[in-house]
Amino acid sequence: MRDFWIIFKQAFLSKAKSKTFLITTAVVVAGIFLLANITTIIEAFDDGEEESTAIPVVADNEAIVDRLGEQLTAMGEETGLEVTGDSRDELVGQLEEGEIDSFLILRVPGGDSIEAEYVSESSEMFGFPMMLQEALQSMQTEMRAAEMELAPEQAGALFEPVAFEQTTVSASGKTEEEMNQARMLVYVLMFLIYFAVIMYSNMIATEVATEKSSRVMEILISSVSPVKHMFAKVLGIGTLGLVQMLLFGLAGYLAMKSSSSVSELSESFFSEMGLGDIPAMTIIYAIVFFVLGYFLYAVLAALLGSLVSRTEDVASLITPLTMIIVVGFIIAAMGLSTPDAAFVTYSSYVPFFAPLVMFLRVGLLDLPWWEPALAIGLMVLTIVVLGWFGARVYKGGVLMYGPSRSLKDLKKALQLGKE
Repeated sequence: MRDFWIIFKQAFLSKAKSKTFLITTAVVVAGIFLLANITTIIEAFDDGEEESTAIPVVADNEAIVDRLGEQLTAMGEETGLEVTGDSRDELVGQLEEGEIDSFLILRVPGGDSIEAEYVSESSEMFGFPMMLQEALQSMQTEMRAAEMELAPEQAGALFEPVAFEQTTVSASGKTEEEMNQARMLVYVLMFLIYFAVIMYSNMIATEVATEKSSRVMEILISSVSPVKHMFAKVLGIGTLGLVQMLLFGLAGYLAMKSSSSVSELSESFFSEMGLGDIPAMTIIYAIVFFVLGYFLYAVLAALLGSLVSRTEDVASLITPLTMIIVVGFIIAAMGLSTPDAAFVTYSSYVPFFAPLVMFLRVGLLDLPWWEPALAIGLMVLTIVVLGWFGARVYKGGVLMYGPSRSLKDLKKALQLGKE
């Protein structure tokens, strides 16, 4: 047992002290604090800039410009409008020279319709152009209602929205509001599980291949069994992964607390996104599926890493493992909108997809206890079988050198493991 903990400690500390790990952790933590304070940083750069000027408007009716300004103000838009006597060509010249950012041309050809052209330096798909179009549409509706001599109440009744409410009678269903709140949490945790499994599994395969290529493996297996070596590596790097995730979570919490711009909005934002009151069972399931998913793919990664003699071959041999987790993530992403679809339900019981897909269903649906329990049981059984099979392959694979012939080396590794 002492040999196991020595290798466990070596796997943990060697990666924790590596420049790659330290730089990656520092960059992510710095990125978290940067994103949390991005508003303050932008405002600091904007302090020295001049306040934005009003948008020039070419119009044959100044009253409609005033009405448009009032409409935009009512919609919460602070951009001002200013009638100009310049022609379109003159305004285009000013736009090209950088004197103005945009301008608007308004026409009312028939008295009850509006024609508008918004010209800017670059194409803007969202933001102010959409708000401008919405304001003009509202004004045109009022103009046509007045032309038809409709009372304001009659005009408003024409555009009154339908009273529509969606409910469900399924025992496992949630309201639409609850679903929307749960999606963000599930989406964030899905990404966490997805990237952690890929990153740390690849780290294990690379670590094993590196020891083989440097011939250190021959010294190690002379004093400790390959089986102990494999599981010590898996647990050591897995523990390192959990520590790194805790560091990211702590950095995120401190960034939220230290940022004045975020702290003012954090309570309402997190409550709307479903992160304000996270159910305890959701956190427990997230931890369980994260740990089981890691072990499932880590054992496979150690198995595959033992088949190669050069670190350059790791990427090609670990591709099937990566593709499996990618397929699982795609299924889970598609299931965000339809978590009760048949293909999502069936795939949630597949051990290699369960860490993402079953966790998705647990987060979005009220499932009976036996469904996640069955998925967890199948994952544990698969880990045990893969551990037994992987230990035999690993035992022979660490003694194999030469060019890798992909998965065909499994048979040779099994034969060496029996000897």
